[in-house]
Amino acid sequence: MQECWQVNSDIYLSIVIPAYNEEARIETVLSNYCDHFPNQEIVVVCNGCTDDTPNIVGGLSSKYLQIRALCFEEKLGKGGAIIEGFKAAEGDLVGFVDADESVGPDDLRRMFDALSYADGVIASRRLKDSRILVKQPWKRRVGSKAFNMLVRMMFSLDFRDTQCGAKVFKKEAIMNIMDSLTTKGFEFDVELLWKLKKEGYKVIEFPVTWKHSEGSTFRVSNAPKMILSLLKVRLRN
Repeated sequence: MQECWQVNSDIYLSIVIPAYNEEARIETVLSNYCDHFPNQEIVVVCNGCTDDTPNIVGGLSSKYLQIRALCFEEKLGKGGAIIEGFKAAEGDLVGFVDADESVGPDDLRRMFDALSYADGVIASRRLKDSRILVKQPWKRRVGSKAFNMLVRMMFSLDFRDTQCGAKVFKKEAIMNIMDSLTTKGFEFDVELLWKLKKEGYKVIEFPVTWKHSEGSTFRVSNAPKMILSLLKVRLRN
């Protein structure tokens, strides 16, 4: 039996899941998260989908009343979808996870627990206690490490893994920087972490069990566009 978890009744959580063409797995993923987080808000942002994802999510919202579906006809990008989810979130604590469940709900639960001593907690694949069950293809691994080194130099961010797809925060911290966020793509995580750092918030990395899932919309060819976008952010600030 999987462990279910419910925070103190005075604390309400919102979990944002950006979803672009996830019809093959979204039902399983949402069912798992709803079972693990009873009575907590799950905000699914259907992001320019061209498949049956919105209909599947709509059907599940009748079964799980905690699911809120936000559907956009235009493709917002990962960052754009998360921003819309954060705007709609009603929780005292907010977080986001990828729709492929590469980080499971048990680890996300522990990350929310860790907000008792930080303003933000980000999943990391590169800490001593992290476990990788299924590795990324080698090109993705090399590209990820190179991107992270560049980010550390550009933004002086002392994180080993800025791109792992699970992050949780105190809502107050997110709302304080929301209007200053400009990036909409996969580089969104970096700008988010940098803006939090500039405002003096404490963000920590957290070891997780992670597995690569096929079907990711990210491509190594996205990297030059991400770097250019981040360079613009850095020059403007």
